[in-house]
Order: sequence, then C-alpha cells, then structure tokens
Amino acid sequence: MTRPKVAVIGSGFAGLTAASLLAKQGYHVSIFEKNDQLGGRARTWEKDGFTFDMGPSWYWMPEVFENYYKLFGKKSSDFYQLDRLNPSYRVYWGPNDFTDIPADLDQLKELFESMEKGAGEKLERFLKQAEYKYSKGMNEYVFRPSHSVIEYMDLKLLIESFKIQMFTSVGSHIRQYFSHPKIIKILEFPVLFLGGTAQNTPALYSMMNYADLSLGTWYPKGGMNQIVKAMVSIAEEQGVQFHLNQEVKKIVIENNRAKGIETASGFFDADIVISSADYEHTDQSLTEKKYQNYKQQYWDKRTLSPSSLLFYIGTNKPVPGIKHHNLFFDEDFNAHADEIYKTPKWPTKPLFYVSCTSKSDSGVAPAQSENLFFLVPIAPGLEDSESTREKYFGLLMRRFTDITGIDIRDSIVVKRSYAVEDFKKDYHSFKGNAYGLANTLLQTAFLKPKMKSKKVENLLFAGQLTVPGPGVPPAIISGQIAAIEADKILQGS
Repeated sequence: MTRPKVAVIGSGFAGLTAASLLAKQGYHVSIFEKNDQLGGRARTWEKDGFTFDMGPSWYWMPEVFENYYKLFGKKSSDFYQLDRLNPSYRVYWGPNDFTDIPADLDQLKELFESMEKGAGEKLERFLKQAEYKYSKGMNEYVFRPSHSVIEYMDLKLLIESFKIQMFTSVGSHIRQYFSHPKIIKILEFPVLFLGGTAQNTPALYSMMNYADLSLGTWYPKGGMNQIVKAMVSIAEEQGVQFHLNQEVKKIVIENNRAKGIETASGFFDADIVISSADYEHTDQSLTEKKYQNYKQQYWDKRTLSPSSLLFYIGTNKPVPGIKHHNLFFDEDFNAHADEIYKTPKWPTKPLFYVSCTSKSDSGVAPAQSENLFFLVPIAPGLEDSESTREKYFGLLMRRFTDITGIDIRDSIVVKRSYAVEDFKKDYHSFKGNAYGLANTLLQTAFLKPKMKSKKVENLLFAGQLTVPGPGVPPAIISGQIAAIEADKILQGS
C-alpha cells in the first residue's frame, strides 16, 4: 500500500517539527526549502573563523525542547551541551550604570529590593502568578488548533481566562506590583523585543517573565543552530526527505484539494500540504485567488511584530566587560515602541541588543576575538537602504562606546548587515517582519490567522503567523499542532 505523501514548505522549527512527527507516524514526508541551508531563520553565517547565528539567539522555555525530543526517545544532551547563563543578561542604563540579572531567584529578589523597598517580596508574588499563567497557558491554551471560538466556549476556560488576565494589559499588570522604572523596563522587555507593546499585550504574557526569570536563559554550546541540527537529525531518522534550493512557486489546487506543489524542478504530488513558510506569502502568492484564506486588506490591517536591523560583527581582539546577552536601555523605552507601532519610522533614539556568544563559547570565534550580534527592533515595512544601515551602524558604535567605554571600531574584521529587504528576499517575510504577529488581544488564540485553510481541504499553515505565536518554542508547538491536524485529515476524521 502506498504511503500518503506530505509536502512541507519551509524547514524552520515549525516545518521540521511537523515533518518529523508525521514521518514517525508512517507518512512519506518531504520538506522543500527555498534557501541553501535548513533551519529557516535559524541559519548560520560563517566567515574567517567566525560563526554567527543569523536569527534567534535566546534559548528560553527549555522544557518545550525537552518535551519535543522526548517524543522520539531523545533529550537535548543527546545533541548538544546546554548551559544556563549566569547572569542571564546585562541591562545597560547609561555610562557606568548597568544591572546584571542573576539566575538565582534569591539574588534576584535582593536586586529588586535594592531598587524598590518591598519589591523583593512583590517579585515572589508576581512570579507565582506568572507561573500559574505559564502552567495554564502551556497546558490549556497553546496546544489548541484555534479553528473556532467554540474551542474556548466552556465555563471553566472562561473563568481561567479572567484568572490569567487575558483581558488586561501586561503593562498595567506590572505596574500593579512595581513603580521603579528600571524594574518595569526589565519586566517589559520581552514584550517589546518579542513582538508587541506592554500596553496592547494581554497580561497573560507576563508568563514570559516566569520563563525569563524563573526558568532561565540557556545557551546550547555551538549556537542556536545546534537545535536545527538536532531536529534535522531526528527528521532524517524518521525518513524525512529534504529538498534544498527548492523554492515553492505554486500550490496546485483542484476542486478544493491541494494536489501538490510546483518548484523550479517540477511538480511534486502530495496528499496534504503544510506551509511553514510566511503565511501571507503562501496565502497571497502561492495559491490562486479563489482559494486564498484572506484578502490582502486583511493582512494590511494586521499588527505585525517588529522587523530588525542586524549587524554581525567579528573583532580581532577581546571586548571586556560585556556579557553574553546585553540590553541597552539608555533611551526612552516608550518612544521607541511608538516609532515601531504608532508612528512607524526609523527610530530616533533606539534601544538595542547585543549578543556576544564568544563569551560563553570559544568555538564561535578565533582565539582572542569576539563574535557580536547587534539588533535594533524597527517597524516592519520601512524603506531600507545601505545608507540608512550605515547611519545606524555609526549610531550604534558611538552609543556602544559611550556606554561601555569600549571602542571596537578599529578591531572589526568581519561585518555584515541584515534588515527589512533581506527578510523579504530570504524568507518572503510580510513587510520584512522578524517575529510574526504582535501578541495583541485581537491577535490571540482563535483570532490569529487560521491554521487550517477555509477553502482547501488538505492545506495547513504552521509557524509564527498562526497559532500559538512568535518565538522558537511556539514555533515548535505550532508544528506539533499542525502534525496532529494533518493526521486527522489524512485519517479522514
């Protein structure tokens, strides 16, 4: 008997997850990847002995990875060494003014108490509630396919929604506990850097503070691409076939059923198609108009997460003082957020983030050298030119020098920029966004773009523009949900 065929578009975390789980169930699964590397946005770039993670750099929610590996009888240690960072990260407030966020909870409480009287005890209560949200969110919400509001229409779930403050903002919630501006910025940063503003993001997402401060910030030795390698290894064990440099040009649909996909190499038939590529691109460019899930106006009205201006920098000397993760919050937090979401433009005085993985991993840079990754969150859809990138590179170098007291400009031996146009070119990213949709209340759960096509019986979507949302762990979960839904369709249930 011929095994049903599954075509997965895109080899990011969602695509690899869905492909491996369906192959494990006995389906014939093929992944079609546009680029020359597997991993989607979690690709690497290597030059002159430096290895850069091009995309995700934060390893949070380690149990999501462990739970996934466990489905195949594996654990993370089978693939890479996972270390908890301490401090988790450093926040720079200005010259000679910084805060290191300790991994130890008692030390963290002492830190908060030193900033604001009573904040240590309040932090314990805040994190206890965040833990409750995390538990409920990760167990009762994120694994729902969210095809319909009906999935959420039971009294118990409605009561839980109020308990986890689905209908108030995370910004308001934080301010119920704390008033010190530095504490507020520490607690709000995951929202701005991961796709929203504290004012329009449901308080449910304070669960990310639990993920950050309680579960910790981790690093897989060798870089984030080690996760990709682990998942590819699992996929290969299950028999998944990979097709690199095979950009999908069209999903072939007849009588409301996907028959397969077309690439430059020809037609590949399939019994079901899962697109983990950019949802808007799949919907608007790979399917005929009569089969599209949404009109273009729908996409234009979505609140997208930020895009990013990135610089991958290699230096030929050590950069003392900085940590693995460094947040530069020396400028107005809200003003930058407004220039992303309210009045989109290139930021006047941007916040920025610097990763220096060579502080934790000597293998990513030559001896006595550093591997640096600069990131500025910016509004999606901005006009992106080389002159603008260079203007901001100069700004970042001056700010970095003024705040840290270290001038790296004369030691730079490797440099590459990446921004809006690159996201569009490499990933067909809608408006060049970096993380998917912002986590607003009106873009949560069943209000996100649907995972299942409304018009094509055997077409599914996975990844950061559908449920459960942006980030590496949610992408893995999205792939798990897509695999379950695909199996239902293939089984005829």
